[in-house]
Amino acid sequence: MNLILFEECERDSPLRKHDPRAVHLIKTLHKKAGDEFDAGVLGGRRGKGYVRQILDDGSLLFSLDLTELPPPRLPLIVGVGFPRPIQTRRLLRDLSSMGVSAVHLITCELSDKNYLKTNLLSDGGAYSALLEGAVQSRDTTLPGLGVFPSLKAWLESADFPADCGLIACDNVSPEGRLRDSPLSALPAALAVGPERGWSDVERRLLENAGFKRLSLGTRALRTETACIAAAAAFI
Repeated sequence: MNLILFEECERDSPLRKHDPRAVHLIKTLHKKAGDEFDAGVLGGRRGKGYVRQILDDGSLLFSLDLTELPPPRLPLIVGVGFPRPIQTRRLLRDLSSMGVSAVHLITCELSDKNYLKTNLLSDGGAYSALLEGAVQSRDTTLPGLGVFPSLKAWLESADFPADCGLIACDNVSPEGRLRDSPLSALPAALAVGPERGWSDVERRLLENAGFKRLSLGTRALRTETACIAAAAAFI
C-alpha cells in the first residue's frame, strides 16, 4: 500500500487488529507510536497519518493531517470488450492506477459470453481492484465504472463523451498506427475490442461514430495488454 486510505467516517475510529491497513502498518512497515505514514480520505485530500497508540488488543489509534489535493484524473474514458475475469481485475487496477476517468466494460459481438458470468461486478471485486490501483498511485479518487450490453448501447449512452478525440484499437483493418498518430490528445475516448476483436458491424458503428481505427502493431496482444499500451499513449 503506497497510501493508507480511509473513509471519512473512519477518521475517529481505531483500526482493528485484523484490518489489512493495520496489518500493513504494523507487520509490513513496522510502524510504532509516533511514526507517520502516507494517508488519505477516499474522495478527499491526502497527506500524513500518525500512529498515536497501538492498544493491547492490537488495535491502532491514528490521527490524520491531510492538506494535499489528489492528482487530477485524466479526461480519458476507456471502453473495452469484456475480458476474462482475471484480466478484468488486473485491468481495472492498472487503469485506475494510470488515472483514467472511467472504465466501461462492453459486451461485444465476439465477446466470450462465459466471461459475463463473473461475480466480479457483484461481490465487490471490481471496486477492490479500482481501490487497489488508486492506493498504488497515491490517489484518493476512483475512476467511474460502467457496464454496457453492446457497443451500440455504449455509443448511444449518456455516459459516452462528446466533443473529444475518438480512437479504436484495431489490428485487423486499421487506418494507421497509434504511435504515428497525432490524435492521442486529451480529452479522448479509447475503444479496445475483446480477445476476438471487433466484428464488421462494430467496425461500421465505430466509423459512423467518428472513431479513427488505429493499430498497435503487428502482434496480437491480450486485451489487458492492448488497453494499457494504448492508454499509455495519452499520459
